[in-house]
Amino acid sequence: DYVVVKMIPDNRLPPRHLHSVHTGKTFAVIKWESPYDSPDQDMLYAVAVKDLVRKTDKIYKVKSRNSTVEYTIKKLEPGGKYHVIVQLGNMSKESSMKINTVPLSAPDALKIITENDHILLFWKSLALKESNFNESRGYEIHMFDSLMNITAYLGNTTENFFKVSNLKIGHNYSFTVQARCLYGGQMCGEPATLLYDDLGMGEDPSATKSGRPTDVAAIVVPVLFLLLVTLGIGFVVLYMRHRRLQNSFSAFANSHYSSRLGSAIFSSGDDLGDEDDEAPMITGFSDDVPMVIA
Repeated sequence: DYVVVKMIPDNRLPPRHLHSVHTGKTFAVIKWESPYDSPDQDMLYAVAVKDLVRKTDKIYKVKSRNSTVEYTIKKLEPGGKYHVIVQLGNMSKESSMKINTVPLSAPDALKIITENDHILLFWKSLALKESNFNESRGYEIHMFDSLMNITAYLGNTTENFFKVSNLKIGHNYSFTVQARCLYGGQMCGEPATLLYDDLGMGEDPSATKSGRPTDVAAIVVPVLFLLLVTLGIGFVVLYMRHRRLQNSFSAFANSHYSSRLGSAIFSSGDDLGDEDDEAPMITGFSDDVPMVIA
């Protein structure tokens, strides 16, 4: 034996399982279930969206007979904070949740150019990839000194560059550039960060290791080239001197060559100055030759 019991629907119950399905920069998709299973008529829901930053409220009406309801909240702001309340139109018990929209992206291609007494920060315009960003909103720049462990707000600009002065020698800095925060610094863009060391070289953290070998190579390659040129000139000079000595020796040897002996004859130091080594030695005088005495 069995019996079927049908419960009387209670329209004072709150919607069930309210949660966020997807959140973007300017919208959020939420989902919930009806207060009870298999509604037999259309149910009217009130969706209240409270902007926790601007302190404003908006109410949307949603009618559905489905047990599961999905709704997209539009016209939100990037980086915003919202409190969403869903309840039946008769002001029954409510279900609530908080939503944070996705902030604006970080500026691309943040670079540093070093000048004599200051540095310049450069980056690409955020409007190139963010349709929700207006250049009139501008950017704000922060600096972190790792040695002093201090973060400083440097200012804001509507340009795509910023000048930074009065940097201290021996300090390492981190600079961040982001879309300017709105309404008390609560709606900000994602920051782009760049490290700056005490040698004045601005580096992206991911490119720091690959940048230094390039700088070393720029110094080593010219030095090696100069060494090779110097060695080449030295070899040429030695070769010329060798040829000159060889020619001098050949001339010297030829000048002392004896055709009778078939070889070169080199005299000792005692014989230097003799003009004719082959002259016969005078042994005496003949009686037939008169001697003349001056």
